[in-house]
Amino acid sequence: MKGSPARGGAAYATGMRAETLACAALTRDGWTILGRRLRTGAGEIDIAAERDGLLALVEVKARPTLTAAAFALLPRQRARLLAAAEILLDQNPGWGRAGTRIDVMLVDAAGTVRRISDAVRLGD
Repeated sequence: MKGSPARGGAAYATGMRAETLACAALTRDGWTILGRRLRTGAGEIDIAAERDGLLALVEVKARPTLTAAAFALLPRQRARLLAAAEILLDQNPGWGRAGTRIDVMLVDAAGTVRRISDAVRLGD
């Protein structure tokens, strides 16, 4: 049944697992995790990570397959991410001295993680 507490709890657990896997992948690639589940008035940024002054604001999408995850980021969510990124950058002026981008990390049911770098841009 859609919207049931059991389903919501399972979705939350899946999302948390996917974010943990995404953070582990970022850390392995030399990124420092600055924050997780960063709430703003426009929405939430799943992960903020920085490497060599480059800030990546990361949206994590977990689905049974990587393909399904890749198609899960809808235009309304992209707009929300851009608005949340703007607020987060205003609140943290020291972040991203070498630039900022929005990445999407895809996680499938097997725990495979793929990153799409610079996946969301103003005007998309």
